Amino acid sequence: MTDAQSARGSAQSAVRGAQSAALATRLRAAGCVFAAEEAAILVDAARDVEQLEEMTARRCAGEPLEHVVGKVRFGSIDLHVGPGVFIPRQRSLLLAQVAAEVLRRRHVEHPVVVEAFCGVAPIAAAVAEAAIGARIHVVDVDARALDYARRNLPAGAHAHLGDGLSTLPRRLLGAVDVIAAVPPYIPDGAVELLPHETEYEPRTALLGGSDGLDHIRRLVGAAPDWLADGGALLMEMNTAQAGQILAERSDDWADADRIVGDDGQTAVVRLIRRGRAQG
Repeated sequence: MTDAQSARGSAQSAVRGAQSAALATRLRAAGCVFAAEEAAILVDAARDVEQLEEMTARRCAGEPLEHVVGKVRFGSIDLHVGPGVFIPRQRSLLLAQVAAEVLRRRHVEHPVVVEAFCGVAPIAAAVAEAAIGARIHVVDVDARALDYARRNLPAGAHAHLGDGLSTLPRRLLGAVDVIAAVPPYIPDGAVELLPHETEYEPRTALLGGSDGLDHIRRLVGAAPDWLADGGALLMEMNTAQAGQILAERSDDWADADRIVGDDGQTAVVRLIRRGRAQG
């Protein structure tokens, strides 16, 4: 690198630093807690000054940063997101880790993995990234979310528009190794307690009935028909809800447990399909 190039790079860095500092002041005034970090992300994401101003205005108005910049970091991968779709939460990394571990223990060469209520398909994308060689299917009722899911998944993955497991190909009956899901599990009565930014996400991706378990119970009821013997249904929910679901489980399940996240509030319920010969 020549001295001139080095000087030009230093000057550009100084300009970007000044932009970030100015943006941080605006973001802080708008109530953004992590203003400095968000300012740096906006500066990096914008292709020019005009777009930077437009993105900053959207963020100051309360739109989630992930919607504004069009992506969210999920573990080791960047997922495409956008206005009107549910933003994957970092707590769901636990579900992705449990899914990958269950698949490794099954020792199936090309396991079949389904992500129900997939949104932009964070769990399926993480499983694909883990290089397990899985055959992936994802399902959601939101066509807009599925558009992002297709962008986040490798070639060969299959996206199905529908409710629960209803639109999966019939050839998958009894052949799925893992069904993973982050179903909507917030009780309807808790909607007023949600953070302001969730107003930009679809309520159908958040609310799960009076106790938050409507979609989860339906999934537990439907999953045994689709799972292979010894296959696993993995679902994220609140730890208290996990206890309720484990207490309600039927004889379709040979084993069941829950893995509690580091936050102490989120759990992954793991249900293992009983062998049909044992049924």
